[in-house]
Amino acid sequence: MKRLLICFFFLAGVQLANAQYYKTDTLTRKGFDPSRLVLGGSLGMVFGDYTNVDISPLVGYRFSDYIAAGINLNAQYGQFKSRDFYTGNTIRRDKYTIFGGGVWGRVYPLPMVFIHIQPEYNFISQTSTYYQNDNVKQTIKTNYGVPSLLLGAGYTQSVGGRVGIGISVLYDVIQDNRSPYRNSLVYRVGAGLGF
Repeated sequence: MKRLLICFFFLAGVQLANAQYYKTDTLTRKGFDPSRLVLGGSLGMVFGDYTNVDISPLVGYRFSDYIAAGINLNAQYGQFKSRDFYTGNTIRRDKYTIFGGGVWGRVYPLPMVFIHIQPEYNFISQTSTYYQNDNVKQTIKTNYGVPSLLLGAGYTQSVGGRVGIGISVLYDVIQDNRSPYRNSLVYRVGAGLGF
């Protein structure tokens, strides 16, 4: 976490030093401007005893240099294995799929720093399998929906033209006990057009 903050402040300092050399776009066109569309999202993958594949596209519109908003989708597949401490045998395996979506909004107090809010609703299908001596003992399937409200901040950096990469740190402030985000920070790295 300390390294992430140091990296963030270093990038912010570099951006502020370069800010004197360019002027941000100003809203000069009236009506819909296709150059203000925001397209992007994030893709994440983790493999091992905890496996997660996450695809989260988003689309939106940059209403001004300071405000952007849009819609997002969320699709995840994952599984988690609990192992016996002494034998290493699997004692429980949870598999889940998550499909959901919501809306998002961003305020840019500086051209490269944003404050992010994202209410969403996810539908979760979970299968929990319990083992005894490597044999299946019981399987339980559940389906449920969970609301989330992600709040946080992030940093974007242009890599050429309107294409940029961004990092953000979010937290689910609702903290439903079935939330896929649980009581932890959500780190996202993504790329997009119009960030």
